[in-house]
Amino acid sequence: MSSVNKIAESAEAYFVSLSTSSTPREKTNYYNSNAEVYETITTMLDYRGPSVVANIVSSHFSGDREAAVVLDVACGTGLVAKQLVTHGFKQIVGVDGSKEMLELSRKTGLYQELKQCLLGEEQMPVQWGLFDVVVIVGALSIGHVPISVVRELFNFAKPAGYICMTTRDTCDNAEYKSSLENELKKMEEDGLWTCAEVAEKDWIKAIPGQEHNHKSGVVYLYKKI
Repeated sequence: MSSVNKIAESAEAYFVSLSTSSTPREKTNYYNSNAEVYETITTMLDYRGPSVVANIVSSHFSGDREAAVVLDVACGTGLVAKQLVTHGFKQIVGVDGSKEMLELSRKTGLYQELKQCLLGEEQMPVQWGLFDVVVIVGALSIGHVPISVVRELFNFAKPAGYICMTTRDTCDNAEYKSSLENELKKMEEDGLWTCAEVAEKDWIKAIPGQEHNHKSGVVYLYKKI
């Protein structure tokens, strides 16, 4: 096996291990232990989620971006914030369960506030109805954040605010993706929001030799009524 393949397999194994950790706290501990190498690995795997989400949000948001308040849920090391600021967003609040990831986010200087919270286990320490844009990138998938968190995301947005979510379009995540989409549709049928865009995108690099160069992800953008 070539060195490139070994590196790619090692990087992919990193994310598989996160999906299969048995408890949220074990997963958080894993992120704490690997925070310093997280961005190296995402770069190695050509992880496109943050840039894809920032582009989609930007294409729909027509308000004053400097005044808009953004909630970045599961913010990690600040990859999404780094992309959002290139589109003119300045006021960003980050929430994550990992103390070490938050410390790296703090060093970016891109966040007005950073709060620690174990998603799905604790109530998020932010105000309802405050945010013009709410984003969660990479956390809505099997073994990570429960689908029930979607209702919380809705509550944090202002009326006419946007909620942008992602999930992986992979075999191991198929059941979770189906359940997530059922919940999103039910909330739309209940008159809580309207769908602004659903887009399937290249998400993360596949191991060399696999059929496709990149594995897919799906972005869901909703506008609160």
